[in-house]
Amino acid sequence: MIIGMGLISVLAKAQHKAESFSEYVESGATIEHLDSVYKSAVHTDTALAVFKNESEQLNLGVAYIHLLKDLGKFLKENDFKWGKATKGFNRIYFAKDGSIDYFLYNFSMKSIEEKDRPSKEKVEQFKTLLNKFIATYKISMTADVSFAQCSPVTYIDW
Repeated sequence: MIIGMGLISVLAKAQHKAESFSEYVESGATIEHLDSVYKSAVHTDTALAVFKNESEQLNLGVAYIHLLKDLGKFLKENDFKWGKATKGFNRIYFAKDGSIDYFLYNFSMKSIEEKDRPSKEKVEQFKTLLNKFIATYKISMTADVSFAQCSPVTYIDW
């Protein structure tokens, strides 16, 4: 029975969950907890970063851009269209093997005017497809610890 319990805890840990920052917080979870579990991929203080040297950081940047391009291709393959350039912010939490545990997003920052925000229906469609995408996607970076990377993003139709 111990083996079965161990398997349950491993499966429970493999999240692959995409949602908005506000949905994540409304579920009772905290960003602070995630940030305590997932180390910053890059940081101005390299002692606090997973990828410490310039070469590793460059490779991470290339891999991160590749992830966003792959997501754009996936959205296109699934007939998703933003209709216009759509600004947002992502914070992605990766397992050691590069798989995505959590992909948090925000399209309603104060810097984005209400008229430029995607509709609730568009965001729900994005969320559904994003959850499918991250279920199997792995970034081409691995580490000895789980890590997180964030960035502003502008999504465009491919």
